[in-house]
Amino acid sequence: MFYAHFVLSKRGYLAKIWLAAHWDKRQTKAHVFECNLERSMESITLPKVKTALRTSGRLLLGVVRIYHRKAKYLLADCNEAFIKIKMAFLSGIVNLPEENREAAYNAITLPEEFHDFNQPLPDLDDIDAAQQFSLNQCRVVEITRREEIENISILQENEFGDFGKGDC
Repeated sequence: MFYAHFVLSKRGYLAKIWLAAHWDKRQTKAHVFECNLERSMESITLPKVKTALRTSGRLLLGVVRIYHRKAKYLLADCNEAFIKIKMAFLSGIVNLPEENREAAYNAITLPEEFHDFNQPLPDLDDIDAAQQFSLNQCRVVEITRREEIENISILQENEFGDFGKGDC
């Protein structure tokens, strides 16, 4: 197994990801928010230098741990903001007059007018069905990934007949 220089160096661009994979408890909040996960994922999935599968797996684990920590921090911030908003609008703390605490029904309700249903439906012979169904379709070339497979023959004709006979 080999490790690339950019992983082992302390100033490397994946060093923080590597440390997050191995020493998750020692990561600070500032360290977590300094990591650019988008750039890190690009450099892991499309490396400049070949890395071992185990190395890239550990780096992906570091990305997941940093993303998890970022999500935990976001959840904590949202919960804190929710509690502050909830505390600001408690019924005993609101300083509005009693008559203005509840909105009028007409102020928050739209009028019920349904006059669009009286229009006649279009004639079905006028609609081009093929055009309607192909309106939001893309070409097969745009959504299919090309596989470039070299002409490799796994079972040669000469070896296939002898397969398993001489092994006993």
